[in-house]
Amino acid sequence: MPESQDQSIRTALDRARTAEAPVDASTSRILEAAIADLWTRIQAEQDTIILTPDEFALFNYFLGRYRVDHESITQRVVNRYWNSFHDSKGAKK
Repeated sequence: MPESQDQSIRTALDRARTAEAPVDASTSRILEAAIADLWTRIQAEQDTIILTPDEFALFNYFLGRYRVDHESITQRVVNRYWNSFHDSKGAKK
């Protein structure tokens, strides 16, 4: 993903997290497009995908949407992220 697109998603996610009112249409469009792309990748690579910190932040924001109907997939993705993150920092499993 291009850096400018990553930055756009990070900015939109920050706006959504801090919004006191409903999220504006532009922010919503950016986040919905990003999560749709990410969810497609997750489904295609559900047994191997390891999210980046930015991808995990986006996924975590929308986790409630997927957790009920896809609990097994979401749990594996979350576990794999944290296991990878801790492994990369030298922590023991």
